[in-house]
Amino acid sequence: MRQPARHTRRFSHRLLPLLACFATVTANAQALQHNPFDDPFVAVTSGLPNCPVPQEPVFTDEQYKAEAHDRAQRGVSCWMAGRCRLHSAYLYDKEIIPRVKQAITVAGRFTNTSVWALGQRRYVWLKGCVATAEQAAELERLVRTIDDVDGVQNELMVGSQGQPPYATAR
Repeated sequence: MRQPARHTRRFSHRLLPLLACFATVTANAQALQHNPFDDPFVAVTSGLPNCPVPQEPVFTDEQYKAEAHDRAQRGVSCWMAGRCRLHSAYLYDKEIIPRVKQAITVAGRFTNTSVWALGQRRYVWLKGCVATAEQAAELERLVRTIDDVDGVQNELMVGSQGQPPYATAR
């Protein structure tokens, strides 16, 4: 039986640690998926400096699989109950979030805020910083009036100092 050339064996021994490293990096890269459901997540305003930037939706592979199943059930329940014209509540989000941005921009009263909007299942999460508590309440009221919005989660903080009520980007 023919033996491989000596230089080939040396090369393969040097390559093994590199391959192991690559496999580890690849596995870690797949461990977290950034916004795997493509939920609309946009910066709406940027007028308040030093506001902590919210983290986009992040899931591990295991969380993603569990969430996919739950989303299938939750998404269709709206349609089955006769409250949605589309067969999944998640299908509205890509239309809702641009309307949220437009409504806030057109209002013209929020230029001194830094706000992000996330849409999931006809719900809108408002995250970021406002100058006053009244602005936070006014933003929430405004977004609730937008067609197809089923609810608003207000995670806005007054000012840009302190711990925000949302996970931040790293």
